[in-house]
Amino acid sequence: MALRAGGRWARPGSALRGRCSGPRRAGDTPRHRHLREALRKIIDKEINPFVDKWEEEGQFPAHKVFKILGQAGFLGVDKPTEYGGMGLDFSYNIAVAEELGNVRCGAIPMAIGVQAGMATPALTRFGSHELKKQFLVPTIAGDFVACLGISEDGAGSDVANIKTTAVRKGDEYVINGGKMWITSGSQADWMCLLANTSKGPPHQNKSLICLPMNLPGIHVAKKIDKLGMRSSDTAQIFFEDVRVPCKNLIGEEGKGFTYQMLQFQEERLWGVATALTPMETIIQETIDYTGQRKVFGQPVLHNQTVHFRLAELATEVELLRSLLHRAVALYVEGNDVTKFASMAKLKAGRLTREVTDSCLQFWGGMGFTNEVLVSRFYRGKSSVLSLQRRDQHLAVDPGLAIDVNRRWHRRNHAFHHMQIHGHTSKKVMHLHSSLKIKKARA
Repeated sequence: MALRAGGRWARPGSALRGRCSGPRRAGDTPRHRHLREALRKIIDKEINPFVDKWEEEGQFPAHKVFKILGQAGFLGVDKPTEYGGMGLDFSYNIAVAEELGNVRCGAIPMAIGVQAGMATPALTRFGSHELKKQFLVPTIAGDFVACLGISEDGAGSDVANIKTTAVRKGDEYVINGGKMWITSGSQADWMCLLANTSKGPPHQNKSLICLPMNLPGIHVAKKIDKLGMRSSDTAQIFFEDVRVPCKNLIGEEGKGFTYQMLQFQEERLWGVATALTPMETIIQETIDYTGQRKVFGQPVLHNQTVHFRLAELATEVELLRSLLHRAVALYVEGNDVTKFASMAKLKAGRLTREVTDSCLQFWGGMGFTNEVLVSRFYRGKSSVLSLQRRDQHLAVDPGLAIDVNRRWHRRNHAFHHMQIHGHTSKKVMHLHSSLKIKKARA
């Protein structure tokens, strides 16, 4: 099969996206396709024409963009209709995530992911009706910008090691500490904050709190100047004797770590889905460019090394899509897909780097400019999927992962008693220091 600029490999019905007689996506129904088409219109009209400007300025207008998305229902696809959501299953979230890959940068899909799938799941599942009315409803509507306050300086992937405290005094929590790498932190109206509410074991002393960002004592120290993901503002935030009502607690006190772990499966699958379309687009644009660019009298694409490498990358992307949609189909049916979600996230993180690095080389000098998409994603490749933690933490073989999963259940009382999707996602990252992992002999 020949790689050509146009023809069989041209967008939108390209072989990169696969041609098959049956559904190629989990939940590939007319309703899924209608949802994607509606979102694509918003992307083409309200987002992509302004991406270059926002990337240059280092921030996109989150309130404006989220309001447009909220009015169309895209910030609450799987949220209850009672609170303004669509009430659909998770396969529709993945359809939205894949379509967001058509945004001409990675920063805005990442910020939307935080808004719709990282700051609100615990509130949706465990928050009181009053908290949902106060925070979830306006977030789904796009009236509020939300951020997630987990990572700290020295506690990024190691969530159990966070130092921020929320000490109960009367009917209030007094919060002290700081958070780092907070997406949308300088524009957010509220934060889903993870803090230590007691001095107990590190996996049982944390709580999630809805924290309004306009309270006295909250200081947005700086907007971090990043290599990639330029149009998504990322902030460092400090808390100094911040007082928040105890009623802002999400669920039970001491369950915050567990609640946070529950959503890792969905976060990882969302992250993988947002990475697929940009990789396809970069490969296709590289095919188009190398088909036109001539070196030594012939198109670069006619060099077999280039030709084979692009075909190989296209194959890898399609295989990743198959893994993703297998995991999504199983998840929608009620299965625990921790292993598949971890595998997909691991592969997506590495493949994103492979695709951008390989394709950039075929662009020659043009690849060194900011005028082409591949250079933008090359700069942002280190950030892609890092919000679900680094891929090195997932590089374990499946047999070892299953063994870790069993041991984790025995050692952690909270996880043992919570039979909700996602409760073992922490298995491949950090365990109790006393836990010794040994591979079972073949």
